[in-house]
Amino acid sequence: MKRFLSILCATLAIGLAAPVMAEDPPAAPVAAEAAAPAADAPAAPEAAPVAAEAAPAEAAPAEEVKAEVHKGDVAWMLVSTVIVLFMALPGLALFYGGMVRAKNMLSVLMQVMVVFSLIGVLWVIYGYSLAFTEGTPFIGSLDKLFLSGVSVESLADTFSPAVKLPEYVFIMFQLTFAGITAALIVGSFAERAKFSAVLLFSVLWFTFSYIPIAHMVWGAGGYLLGHGALDFAGGTVVHINAGVAGLVGAYMVGKRIGYGKESMAPHSLVLTMVGASMLWVGWFGFNAGSNLEANANTALAAINTMIAAAAATVAWIAAEAIFKGKPSMLGAASGSIAGLVAITPACGTVGPMGALVIGLLAGVICLWGVNGLKHMLGADDSLDVFGVHGVGGIVGAILTGVFTAPSLGGTGAEDFAMGAQVGIQAMSVVITIVWSGVVSFIAYKLVDIFIGLRVPEDEEREGLDVTAHGETAYRL
Repeated sequence: MKRFLSILCATLAIGLAAPVMAEDPPAAPVAAEAAAPAADAPAAPEAAPVAAEAAPAEAAPAEEVKAEVHKGDVAWMLVSTVIVLFMALPGLALFYGGMVRAKNMLSVLMQVMVVFSLIGVLWVIYGYSLAFTEGTPFIGSLDKLFLSGVSVESLADTFSPAVKLPEYVFIMFQLTFAGITAALIVGSFAERAKFSAVLLFSVLWFTFSYIPIAHMVWGAGGYLLGHGALDFAGGTVVHINAGVAGLVGAYMVGKRIGYGKESMAPHSLVLTMVGASMLWVGWFGFNAGSNLEANANTALAAINTMIAAAAATVAWIAAEAIFKGKPSMLGAASGSIAGLVAITPACGTVGPMGALVIGLLAGVICLWGVNGLKHMLGADDSLDVFGVHGVGGIVGAILTGVFTAPSLGGTGAEDFAMGAQVGIQAMSVVITIVWSGVVSFIAYKLVDIFIGLRVPEDEEREGLDVTAHGETAYRL
């Protein structure tokens, strides 16, 4: 056994030290190369061309590189956009729906679908403009309100200065991110929140939390982007942001009637497993699509996504078997999502063995998040939005600063300073937690004052499917 462990440790050490082999890897993991670029951000300056013959006395001005749109990149980004939509509808809807009681199944499906749709409408009206145009370090401008100035000829930047995307593709891709982030939150107050309250809160939170955080991390001139924060596909923007909003919501809405006294077991783990599997598939669009091109770095993000999810699944059920006596299907599904969440900010800058370690750690830490930490906090976070997305996002964001180091297989520059980068990552985590927490509290409070957050007790006991929507998921 000792010999086996020695061989295993040596193998992991060799794997972590091995450099990532990628076609045209980025020279340094600067923030602009680790997050989705703004659609109107200026392209990086090109290196001076090398003359084929001896240079004349007065060098001619460098020829401007013509921007190109590659059909392969466009096709890949359209596919990525569609499978991110698949993550939300039906993936997230079924994952959440299976975990609630049968009398509330349709209410969760309805909340996920309508919240996603509502945010999609707001995105093209003002969300895209405020998130991805240059303004202040904390918010963009209204230059592209109602997509003003955007046409079939307008282009968006990628990570290669001379390679562009049709701006409509970039807008639609980012729309799916905004929509699924807001939809994630509904799992925290499932089974007792008013449908109208969910929609009003989503509008407020999207406007004052999602958009500013997205701009700070990914937008031109964004505060965290300027400080070098690494968030390739949304660890802070999506998961920590939504996780904190969910935790605040669990406190503000209050515990479900009978919580801790009555059985609130998932009514269909089959649907939960199906939903988790759909999320896993869609996450390749989420993470690998965030590279905005179809090249070797896209493959790196994809393999990291696969490895981290698999590792977290194994780690979660192994820890569950040790501490609870039996591995569960709910644990396996939750573990896969924990790994996907944790690798999201790191997928484009760490190596495969770094992804393996991130996944293993996320599986164990998020298991504690939905059990030990949840009980410590005393919140009825119905579907463990904070325990999986909040905790997993924090783990991934911090470890991004560790495993981006080239000595551990990451794509960082030779002079990559791990300690400094971890400090920057921690700063981005704290800012996201505080910003989302404050905005969420105010938004919930306003909703409660004007229309109320929670349904009456008799409606909650009967179930939201019938009382809120006049339907039932199953006919007996």
